[in-house]
Amino acid sequence: MQEDVLAQLLRGTDEVLVEHELIKKLAENRPLRIKAGFDPTAPDLHLGHTVLINKLKQFQDLGHDVLFLIGDFTGMIGDPTGKNVTRKPLSREDVLANAQTYQDQIFKILDPAKTEVVFNSTWMNAMSSAELIQLAAKNTVARMLERDDFNKRYKSGQPIAIHEFLYPLIQGYDSVAMKADVELGGTDQKFNLLMGRQLQEVFGQKPQVVITMPILEGLDGVQKMSKSLNNYIGIADAADEMFGKLMSISDVLMWRYFELLSFRPMTEIKTWMQECEQGANPRNYKVLLAQEIVERFHNKEAAEKALENFEARFQRGAIPDEMDEVTVKAESTGCAIATLLKEAGLTASTSEAIRMINQGAVKIDGEKVSDTKLLLAVGSNHVYQVGKRKFARVEVV
Repeated sequence: MQEDVLAQLLRGTDEVLVEHELIKKLAENRPLRIKAGFDPTAPDLHLGHTVLINKLKQFQDLGHDVLFLIGDFTGMIGDPTGKNVTRKPLSREDVLANAQTYQDQIFKILDPAKTEVVFNSTWMNAMSSAELIQLAAKNTVARMLERDDFNKRYKSGQPIAIHEFLYPLIQGYDSVAMKADVELGGTDQKFNLLMGRQLQEVFGQKPQVVITMPILEGLDGVQKMSKSLNNYIGIADAADEMFGKLMSISDVLMWRYFELLSFRPMTEIKTWMQECEQGANPRNYKVLLAQEIVERFHNKEAAEKALENFEARFQRGAIPDEMDEVTVKAESTGCAIATLLKEAGLTASTSEAIRMINQGAVKIDGEKVSDTKLLLAVGSNHVYQVGKRKFARVEVV
């Protein structure tokens, strides 16, 4: 097997269990069955979800069979991963509506002619209650309590509903039903993914290789990308909005996005990193990233127009060529926008900063700011404007 193929498949991964098994499966020179499951718990996907979908595309481009599993059955249980309370199950109607939008959105990345979309209700609805009990008998409560979130809830006296133990069992059984060779998932899914390996062996199948992908940080560069945290870039966002959000990320976070979201070769990306270290403007490369992502989810013309519109907004703000350059120290979680404006000397106080934001008088790189609780990540470097005449280029350190 070519080393560059393995390097491509391992790019951006967090863990491969087990790597030598993956190499052995790839050496069989047959299309492998590559599984990834998504519970349709929300109607829209964001770039954080596409970290995994991009990896599916890499396997697909190499000739392997992609099985995109929509967990319409498990979605009605509610994934307990990372939850300190029992997750509210979705109705059948919500699950099906969200599942349809998922199908519409994933084919912006995957080839629909080479992707098999499957629903785990297909085999779970056919499973009798006796068979479900037999499946539950193949694991123990002690094993379930090895899961970090279950263990924490148990020790703290937080309730764990019996049906929550069924979730990893059913996800694992999905791999049996689908005869998966490889399953992809986020790092927070490791327990469930390994359950698939365990159950496949119990049912006489060769265990799947588990590949975990890192959780992508959101626009703040700190917390994971999430719609509830309002730090996300939706793949259904308008081209201008998507472009502007990508241009707002920190220069440090940009390289993380390049590795996990871009399809450009890592050799090229590493060359750009070296050029930035030698004094090149990171903004030039951020533009390339933003154009690539916008083109993927819209088209080339939309990406070019988004760049034109972004630059026009930047220029309309009459941003001067020369301005004060300031560094502002931040906490590990970032720097609050009001604090940054005060420390940069753009406002006299944080209360004035909040008032100016509410009046629509604050801009970052020519884009108006409306969120008074916005956090700027360590490493970010932007032009801040308050009113018509106050400007400063501020780096958060």
